[in-house]
Amino acid sequence: MAVPAETATVTATTKENDSFLVTFDLPFDAENPLDWPTSRKWAVTDVLSATGFNRIMVSTIMAPALTTIAKELDMTSAESAMALSIYLLATAFGPLFIGPLSEIYGRQVILHGSSVWFLVWNIVCGFAKTKEVLIASRFLAGFGASSIYALAGGVLGDVWRPEQRGRSLGIYLLIPLLGAAVGPIIGGFMAARTTWRWMFWSTSIFQVVMIVVSLATFRETFGPLILRRRAERLRRETGDQRYYTASEWLDSGRSTFKKLGRALSRPLRLLAFHPIIQVATIISAFNYGLLYIVLSTFSDLWIQYYHQSVEISGLHYLAIAGGEVAGSQLGGPLMDFLYRRRQAKNVNANPTPEFRIPLMFPCVIIAPLGMLWYGWMAQYRLHWAAVDTGVFFFMFVSQIGGMPLTAYIIDSYPDHTSSAMAATQFAKSLTAFLFPLFAPRMYSVLGYGWANSTLAFTGLLLGIPAPVLMWKFGARLRAKAASSY
Repeated sequence: MAVPAETATVTATTKENDSFLVTFDLPFDAENPLDWPTSRKWAVTDVLSATGFNRIMVSTIMAPALTTIAKELDMTSAESAMALSIYLLATAFGPLFIGPLSEIYGRQVILHGSSVWFLVWNIVCGFAKTKEVLIASRFLAGFGASSIYALAGGVLGDVWRPEQRGRSLGIYLLIPLLGAAVGPIIGGFMAARTTWRWMFWSTSIFQVVMIVVSLATFRETFGPLILRRRAERLRRETGDQRYYTASEWLDSGRSTFKKLGRALSRPLRLLAFHPIIQVATIISAFNYGLLYIVLSTFSDLWIQYYHQSVEISGLHYLAIAGGEVAGSQLGGPLMDFLYRRRQAKNVNANPTPEFRIPLMFPCVIIAPLGMLWYGWMAQYRLHWAAVDTGVFFFMFVSQIGGMPLTAYIIDSYPDHTSSAMAATQFAKSLTAFLFPLFAPRMYSVLGYGWANSTLAFTGLLLGIPAPVLMWKFGARLRAKAASSY
């Protein structure tokens, strides 16, 4: 695993001649999350996955009931759309705070705290009597839910080694990927058969279950915090205050206010000054925006043009979910296979994050074909299976191409993965919020064929240079980048 320059410097210069530097023992340390039993690693991963499913599902579950909600709460169409999308806006800003805080106070307390916060405001959504309360509580619920975007990459980087990155990402994504697509399906049936308020009450009940499970299962995974606790224990037990960790040495002389300020500004500094983050953010944000264009307009296609019921229209989201799930389950093992293969070819060199990039090359070219397929099948109103097949193919290839990009960020920023993920999520959530706002008008003016063609060609223009730049200049950019600490 790559080691940040600042941590490596402290360890290299002091470990051999300073017995008071507290580090994980080599080659094995039971407290090191990377050395945990596999069962504990999967327990932590599965808790995150199930929690992510609920939080992501809530982002889209109310879509089929917007008309009903608007009528009951006297909302305009713009206000009802805002009630849906403001949740995504909150997920842009939440990780900017939550990610850095998890690198100070640890993953465990942030996960539990954000879970309770999300639960409280999701319950308020269910009891909202006015549009103002619904919109405000949706934003606050989204803020708490957004912790999963910052924590997931950090926790997976904490407990899984680089050669296990693909499999762990694939298993983690298995359940959350269903959330965004399954939400409208569940919401459609609830909207037709009961009050829309049960969308929030039912997900709140599930959240209570997940809080209980996470309290019993989830353990602290952030290595620097585990070491700080070890150093504190040694200082307390021995009475010798000279024990310290690399992170404590780096923070020495800084007040709590300065440490918080530096940590909270880290995601935006990464986004502003690190070309690796900038390149990864552009392509991932565009693709995320495309996903939410499809999610937000898919139901309208089946209702308005194919004249299907709300319940049946929701079932077509299975094509979206199926493509993403299939892509994650194939992409994970494939990414690990290619990583090990490149390791074997470079036996005399240390593995680098650039080993992830080759899998992206075919995907950025093939994925837009799925968008073209979907668009022109819908344009000519061909059989629903042809349209769903195009959407499935687009999601399948996009997911395979997106996983190595996530792994690349985790490998490039091992000490500050949550902040790096927060930086990319900021732009992703903004496109998820903004793209659906112009999508209905775009399809109305251009039609599905030309609209999707425009999106596909834009994807090619943005997508092809990104892996080329990271493959050719990634190592040089990482070496020259200012410290993320």
